[in-house]
Amino acid sequence: MGFRWFGEQDDNISLSQIKQIPGTKQVVGALYDVPVGAVWPQDEIDTLKKQVNDAGLKLEVIESVNIHDDIKIGLPSRDRYIDNYIQTIKNLSKAGIKVICYNFMPVFDWLRTDLHHQLADGSNAMMYEQAKLPKDPEALMTQMKTGANGFSLPGWEPERLATLQELFAAYQDVDEAKLVENCKYFLDAIMPTCEKYDVRMAMHPDDPPKPLFGLPRIYKNMADMKRIERLHESRCNAFTICTGSLGENPANDLPKIIRAFVPKDRVAFMHVRNIKFVDKQGDFHESAHLSSEGSLDMFAIMKALHDTNYDGYIRPDHGRNIWGENGRPGYGLYDRALGITYLTGIWEALEKM
Repeated sequence: MGFRWFGEQDDNISLSQIKQIPGTKQVVGALYDVPVGAVWPQDEIDTLKKQVNDAGLKLEVIESVNIHDDIKIGLPSRDRYIDNYIQTIKNLSKAGIKVICYNFMPVFDWLRTDLHHQLADGSNAMMYEQAKLPKDPEALMTQMKTGANGFSLPGWEPERLATLQELFAAYQDVDEAKLVENCKYFLDAIMPTCEKYDVRMAMHPDDPPKPLFGLPRIYKNMADMKRIERLHESRCNAFTICTGSLGENPANDLPKIIRAFVPKDRVAFMHVRNIKFVDKQGDFHESAHLSSEGSLDMFAIMKALHDTNYDGYIRPDHGRNIWGENGRPGYGLYDRALGITYLTGIWEALEKM
């Protein structure tokens, strides 16, 4: 069980607080000040690892080493950025990293239309309403930045998105088939290094799992996962199953997806969170982890993991801001800590049944 942490310079949550959450053994971390596409310096990786270890926690999962857009677009310069990515994998492996969570989403890593939707119980959570999605991506960027509470938002690097119009233009000829082709090129290039150094790449689902702003998405459902799996046959070509992201499409049967891929050893990382649908069009807000608070059956999800003998890495995902906390949207301390306690409680019950 782990807890995502954004580093002492950009997180109002301390490692000592994380250590006090019962059952929490590791931190899921990253270097957030390294530009996308650059090599992660060994000394900075080692410093992060020492910080975490000195707090009595492990650092074995990195989220995320983001992929440069030139790789996703398929530009000639992609080979240079792939070489940098390979060196980063080698550097992380020297620090004992076992899993790298990443995504292959064009332009926007994830998006919501409200980062502080007020809930009936007085807490607030992130929300997505299709009708409120700005037609202009620039307006969406402004909206996200305004709602960030002064924190950085993972996947919304300001230096990368500063030239948004040019970025959209570069993706103009990239459809779903081309994005899949470029993903295969990337995986074929890095997998020999991953296998040599025993580092698993765990692709994160698209969030939301549907095309937006005319941009393609390639990890939306089980059919997409089977296609990604075939791109390179290796246990290092693995998945992050995010119940919230995949669950945003009601047609996705999460326990069925877990039961399909965990026995094949293709799931390296789990994000377990709940969401609450507010209409039949798929609009939702994020919720407390309990099944009764959302639209996903968390017991069925955890039982599927237990029945398939999942022994990989797991963390709670986006929570609410509760008890007056005014933290990074989706990444407050208290609700994620409650989520860990709830998930580990289900697991203990399953172990004793």
